[in-house]
Amino acid sequence: KNACFWREKNLYSVCLSRLLLFFSLQTFEKLLIANRGEIACRVIKTCKKMGIKTVAIHSDVDANAVHVKMADEAVCVGPAPTSKSYLNMDAIMEVIRKTRAQAVSLNVSICCSSDFYFCLLKFLSSLSLQASEGVTFIGPDTHAIQAMGDKIESKLLAKNAKVNTIPGFDGVVKDADEAVRIAREIGYPVMIKASAGGGGKGMRIAWDDEETREGFRFSSQEAASSFGDDRLLIEKFIDNPRHIEIQVLADKHGNALWLNERECSIQRRNQKVVEEAPSTFLDPETRRAMGEQAVALAKAVKYSSAGTVEFLVDSSKNFYFLEMNTRLQVEHPVTECITGLDLVQEMIRVAKGYPLRHKQADIPINGWAVECRVYAEDPYKSFGLPSIGKLSQYQEPLHVPSVRVDSGIQQGSDISIYYDPMISKLITYGSNRAEALKRMEEALDNYVIRGVAHNISLLREVIIHPRFVQGDISTKFLPEVYPDGFKGHKLTDLERRQLLATAASLYVAEQLRSQQFLGTPRIPIAKSKRSSWELSVHLGDGIHPVAVSKQGSSFSVEVDGMKLNVTSEWNLASPLLSVTIDGTQRTIQRISRNASGETSIQFLGTVYKLQILTKVAAELSKYMPEKAAEDTSSILRSPMPGTVVAVSVKPGDMVSEGQEICVIEAMKMQNSMIAAKTGKV
Repeated sequence: KNACFWREKNLYSVCLSRLLLFFSLQTFEKLLIANRGEIACRVIKTCKKMGIKTVAIHSDVDANAVHVKMADEAVCVGPAPTSKSYLNMDAIMEVIRKTRAQAVSLNVSICCSSDFYFCLLKFLSSLSLQASEGVTFIGPDTHAIQAMGDKIESKLLAKNAKVNTIPGFDGVVKDADEAVRIAREIGYPVMIKASAGGGGKGMRIAWDDEETREGFRFSSQEAASSFGDDRLLIEKFIDNPRHIEIQVLADKHGNALWLNERECSIQRRNQKVVEEAPSTFLDPETRRAMGEQAVALAKAVKYSSAGTVEFLVDSSKNFYFLEMNTRLQVEHPVTECITGLDLVQEMIRVAKGYPLRHKQADIPINGWAVECRVYAEDPYKSFGLPSIGKLSQYQEPLHVPSVRVDSGIQQGSDISIYYDPMISKLITYGSNRAEALKRMEEALDNYVIRGVAHNISLLREVIIHPRFVQGDISTKFLPEVYPDGFKGHKLTDLERRQLLATAASLYVAEQLRSQQFLGTPRIPIAKSKRSSWELSVHLGDGIHPVAVSKQGSSFSVEVDGMKLNVTSEWNLASPLLSVTIDGTQRTIQRISRNASGETSIQFLGTVYKLQILTKVAAELSKYMPEKAAEDTSSILRSPMPGTVVAVSVKPGDMVSEGQEICVIEAMKMQNSMIAAKTGKV
């Protein structure tokens, strides 16, 4: 199945050597996957390839999840909350005993990367009791996880290993007053972050004393809630940095490799959105220096497995150690694409005690890979606030060439408040960056997701933005490019005409289909079919007269003084519709429609609402009363599902605009809800 395999000169010897390797390689018979979602499915796929039986665990609400169906065995470990199921280490240990699993994989966290460190040490201490029975953990040793899971200790270890580190205070910050004193000594801006944190949780940027006090409060609360550890540290905040990480792979025999870098600078709320490998920014010398320092750190803690050393890189290519993730990162597929390695397989081999099969000189950079994290989020709210619901329709764009989709859901799956809102990881590969990005654009257009809000529109806008295409990015890309928040794709004059012409043609195609019944006209004595229509299309704040005439299988559309030819097969039952407009191919999706002529069409990634009426109906519509908009200025409405963790007011209190009313926790992040105007509660 590997294309490179068949290009070997001596096919017979290659086949023979691989068969001998297959039969001589001793591996685990059964592996328990202490996880859910796409990463659990990812591990199961590699286990099937290696001939390893798998055991899945699941909560009661995940009984019909994809990873449960894929595994050879599945056991329920508790109710929906992760602390009572997927992170219930006592229940997991009982499953290990019951199923007699020889190895356990806990590569990526359930809700966020931080939860991984929160319970993993307890899990490993329990697992050590099973060592005599031959139970192996697929991952690094306990001491490496403990050392790298604590940001204070990991920074000191990095310094000793001669790894570049960010200037800052290495101790534990005791209170808000000490935080202000330290921040002043370091110099603003500073980054306040949880010592045991990760995944953007427990992190705040402070630009002055007031923000430092507020940041200390929220970060410590988030840290206590997410990790059971409210210790904080303060570092100098590097303005306009890039977030570039190095994938490392090490065995139990002292060997370690760096598998090139991943560019992860496109982020929102310190969480990655788009990743790629390699980076457009690094030259071979900087790449080598970062890789060698990453390996030095891995060897310093006797690391053995796949892991990631993350760096911040400034505009002068100075790089500073950020943290080490002792697990398989969400974005690992882009590294697999350009190196040809199966990182899950390598982790299993290392856990079994085998030495690495590769030398540093064997690690290539073949082509380019891009990954977009597809989330059930509303990108128009703070670049993505969680959305929940059932996937009423779901279709992955696997028909697009060189596309990989890592997912753990299917049509009918629920996106709930209990787990991370990630739908999938969408990966495209090309011989160069331009090719990979073009395929990503096509893949996003062909991705069908119904039932929940999703961030496809934001992802598509990012990858086609001139700054991103040129490689001019930093971790501040989103707030810099969209200072007033994301508003969707801004149509050019030509694109607006193309959308109007497509919508009008779709409307006429539907009218023609409604006149057919089993391939014949409904009323045989009716007049001959119409060949022209005069329509009025309402888009945004504009009303556009549109004239449509049918010419064979095409439509000639006149809109805003321009004539366009629209051609399609007009398969109105398909969620995807390929349309050619004057030679330009577009893939559109009709999201909804109703009897009043209102329709929603996904065009260039963004959903646009239109109203299409006949000329007569449009003239009469002015007599229709309009529903008054709801006045929400006196209401505080949470923009996302979550839990109220604190209320700062009581009935009868007077509050001013901007004053905190309550704190909502969603997906382990705490958000302050403020009053929109002055008034009485």
